Amino acid sequence: MENLVVKEQLSSKSFSNYRSAMSSLSETHHPLSPPTILTPADSDPLLAPTIDRDLRNPKASDRLFSEPLHFSDVNSVSFDGNNFSDVNGVESPSKSSESSGGLSRSSSSNLEYIQITVSNPQKEQDVSNSIVPGGNSYITYLITTRTNMAEFGGSEYSVRRRFKDVVTLSERLAESYRGFFIPPRPDKSVVEGQVMHKQEFVEQRRMALEKYLRKLAGHPVIRKSDEFKVFLQVQGRLPLPTTTDVASRMLDGAVKLPKQLLSESAMAPQEVVQPAKGGRDLLRLFKELKQSVTNDWGSSKPAVIEEDKKFLEKKEKLRDLEQQLSAASQQAELLVKAQQDMAETLGELGLTLIKLTKFEHEEAVFNCQRVRAADTKNVATAAVKASRCYRELNAQTVKHLDVLHDYLGLMLAVHGAFSERSSALLTEQTLLSDLSSLKSRAEKLEAASSKVFGGDIARIQKLEQLKESIRTTEDAKNVAMREYERIKENNRSELERFDRERQADFLSMMKGFVTNQVGYAEKMSHVWAKVAEETSSYSKENN
Repeated sequence: MENLVVKEQLSSKSFSNYRSAMSSLSETHHPLSPPTILTPADSDPLLAPTIDRDLRNPKASDRLFSEPLHFSDVNSVSFDGNNFSDVNGVESPSKSSESSGGLSRSSSSNLEYIQITVSNPQKEQDVSNSIVPGGNSYITYLITTRTNMAEFGGSEYSVRRRFKDVVTLSERLAESYRGFFIPPRPDKSVVEGQVMHKQEFVEQRRMALEKYLRKLAGHPVIRKSDEFKVFLQVQGRLPLPTTTDVASRMLDGAVKLPKQLLSESAMAPQEVVQPAKGGRDLLRLFKELKQSVTNDWGSSKPAVIEEDKKFLEKKEKLRDLEQQLSAASQQAELLVKAQQDMAETLGELGLTLIKLTKFEHEEAVFNCQRVRAADTKNVATAAVKASRCYRELNAQTVKHLDVLHDYLGLMLAVHGAFSERSSALLTEQTLLSDLSSLKSRAEKLEAASSKVFGGDIARIQKLEQLKESIRTTEDAKNVAMREYERIKENNRSELERFDRERQADFLSMMKGFVTNQVGYAEKMSHVWAKVAEETSSYSKENN
C-alpha cells in the first residue's frame, strides 16, 4: 500500500512547498498570541505588499502559488521552527509534553533527553574499492548527539555516517530486538546512483535520516541499546558487523546443504534465535516451509499453536485501525489541498485587485473614483492577508495531522514485530516435529537392533548419531521456546505502549488542529470585518 511507506524522497515541487510553508511560519506568530502592530508598509500592499515577500513582484505569482503541499511528502519535517531543540520522546525541561517531537516517549525522568541533528553532508571517496578514480563516491552526514542520559557516559558526540551505516544499524536492531516496534528506516532509492549527488536529494535524505534517528531515540528500549550508542558515539568506521547480500547468503546456504543432507545434522541451538529467512540455512528454510504448509493444509494439529486470544483480537483490531488511519490520512491530504487552493485563489484575487486599483487610481478624474480605488485597495489587502492566513494554517494543519501518517508508517513496524512472533512459533513447531520424527526413528532402529544377536555395529553407530541429534534438537527446541516467549513478552509491552502513546498523540493532534482552525478563523474574520466596516458607507447610501 502506497500510503504505508514512509516516503524518503520529496519531489522538487513538494520540497519548494515545504520551504514556502516554513517561511510562512517563521514570518508570523501564532493566531492566539498577542497581536502584532502593523506598520503602514505592512498594511498597504501598494506601498510594499510584504504580506508575502514574493507579492512584490506580481509576475512571480506562478512561483509563489506553487503546487499544493502534499501531506505524505512533508511528513519528514517539522513546522514549529525549532527543529534543533526537538527532544526525542522525552520531555525537555524547556518544552511541554504536548510539543514533544516523537511518537515514543520514555517513562524515565522528564529531565532526561536526547537531541539528535543530522547536518553538513559531504562527498567522500571510497579509495579501497574504487578501480576508476572518482568511481566510488558517497555522501556522509554529521550526526550530532546531545544528551544527559547516564548510559551514554557523556553529554555531546559527533560522528560521520553514510547511509550504508544506517542500513547496518537497522539490520542489527532488527536481529537483536525481535518483537519490538522498531521504526522503519528510510528506503534506499532505486535511482540513487543517478541523483545522490544532487543537492536536493541530499537534503531530502538528511531530513529523512534525522527523523529516523529521532524516532529511534524516542523508543524507550532502542535508545539505550548498545548498537544505537555505538552508532552515535564511536568515531571512524562503524564497528557493527554488516550483513552480506542475499546472493552471497544463498550461495553459502547452497554449499552447506549437501553436507547437511548427508550427515543429517540437527539445528544448532544458537541458530534458532534468528529467523530462517536470509538463505544461510536452506535446509531449515525448507523444513519450516514444509511445516507451514502442514499447519495450513495438514490434518494433524501442530504441537503448539498461538493460544493468546487477547493477542489475536488485538491483532485484528490493529488491521482495522490501519484501514481507518489510511482513510483519515487520505482525507487529511484532501483538506491540505483544499486549504492550499483557497490560499492560491485569494492570493491571485488580491494581486488582480491590486493591479485594478493602480489602474483606477491612475485613470481617476473625479474624487469619487479615487475613493472607490482606495476601497478596492482595502479589499485587495484583505484578500492577500487572508491568503497568507490560509497558507500558515495549511502548514500548521500538515504539522498536526502528520501524526496520522506517522502512525501509518509505524504500522509497518507493528507488522514486522508480529511477523517475528509467527516466525519464532514456526521454528518451535518445526523443531518439535523434527524431535518427534527423530525419536520415532530411534525407537524403530533400537527395536531392529535388539533382534540381532550381539547387535549390529552399523545400526548401533547410527543409533548413537540419532541420540546425539535428539539431544541437540532438544536443546534447540528449548532455546526456541524461550525465544518465542521473549518475543511474546516484547509484543505485549509494545502493544501497551502503543495504545498509551496513541491516545496521548491523537489527543494532542486534535487539540492542536482545532486550536489552529479556530485561531486562524478568528484572525481571518477580523480581516474581513475590518473591510466590512470600512465599506459600510455603501449600504447606508443604498438605504
